[in-house]
Amino acid sequence: MSNFLLIETATEVCSVALAIDGRIVDCKESKEGQNHAKMAAVFADELLSANKIRPSQLNAVAVSKGPGSYTGLRIGVSLAKGLCFASQVPLIAVGTLEAMASHVALHQEQYGLDAGREKWYCPLMDARRMEVYYTLVDQEGQPVKEVSSEIIHEQSFQQELNGRQIVFFGNGAAKCRNIITHPHAVFVDGVSASAQFMLKLTQDAYNKKQFEDVAYFEPFYLKNFVATVSAKNVLKL
Repeated sequence: MSNFLLIETATEVCSVALAIDGRIVDCKESKEGQNHAKMAAVFADELLSANKIRPSQLNAVAVSKGPGSYTGLRIGVSLAKGLCFASQVPLIAVGTLEAMASHVALHQEQYGLDAGREKWYCPLMDARRMEVYYTLVDQEGQPVKEVSSEIIHEQSFQQELNGRQIVFFGNGAAKCRNIITHPHAVFVDGVSASAQFMLKLTQDAYNKKQFEDVAYFEPFYLKNFVATVSAKNVLKL
């Protein structure tokens, strides 16, 4: 019997899920944004209490490691570390984009995709203006492109698209739809980061005992955090 608590706070979605024996049994989510600090710990406590599971009964806590919002990632990782440290359970880190790709690959029919056609999966995370964070994953779930950032233009992904269909999705996909117009480009709506999508990669990592060092683990920001200063406060620096 395996119990996993899954935490996703890398984007505007604050999501916590509970998985028991390879199945998501409960999940709480908020898509309001800016509430992660208030909601994540509450969601975790409510899920464990409702399902009568103590933190010490968890086999692992999994957290979405990024890329994504600097603040959101810090909140999720801090919560996961606190639970692991207090209850002496392993910490598993799951790539945010990889979890989304895994979900779409496992639910092709749900998104109107032809399961018999060769394709790659490309989750796109909005990184402001025309920039996105992305990765490419093949139909066996293997990465073919490491997580990177890209400023989207008319030639983006053209070489990859010449060889196969690529499925684009995520909160950065909408702004790319009218620019990436290759006939092999397919856009899927309604896919947002969620703790529910983390289960397969969490189970794989658990089976391989791929655990993080609770004391030293840090999120994968991809970019350095840059603090902005209000114009009216510039002269006070």
